[in-house]
Amino acid sequence: MYKRIVKRLLDIVVSGSGIIFSFLVLIIAIAILVDDPGPVFFKQKRIARDSASGEKQYFQILKFRTMKMTAPSDVPTHLLENPEQHLTKVGKFLRKTSLDELPQLLNIFVGQMSIVGPRPALWNQED
Repeated sequence: MYKRIVKRLLDIVVSGSGIIFSFLVLIIAIAILVDDPGPVFFKQKRIARDSASGEKQYFQILKFRTMKMTAPSDVPTHLLENPEQHLTKVGKFLRKTSLDELPQLLNIFVGQMSIVGPRPALWNQED
């Protein structure tokens, strides 16, 4: 129980500190809109990190959009023949620097994810 409380406190402090740098989020959002107009965020259904009831619960993980609006939405990125051609210029930079993951600080802050531990599985992946 102690570990769980300390871990949650760490999540709140670190993600809260990261949210303070929201000016960076604003700059990235503007860059995405200028590079390829459309939604700034990419949302994906994931399985919640733990469920007291034992049932699968889901949440929307947030990332900055790195793909062009014309990219196929019905095919997973790793199955595309040449996924690089579908990345925006800003998207390439965001992926290289892992800044596309920055919005996940909000997921961590509200308790849907944790800084420490496994990455949430896709909604269609089994345990």
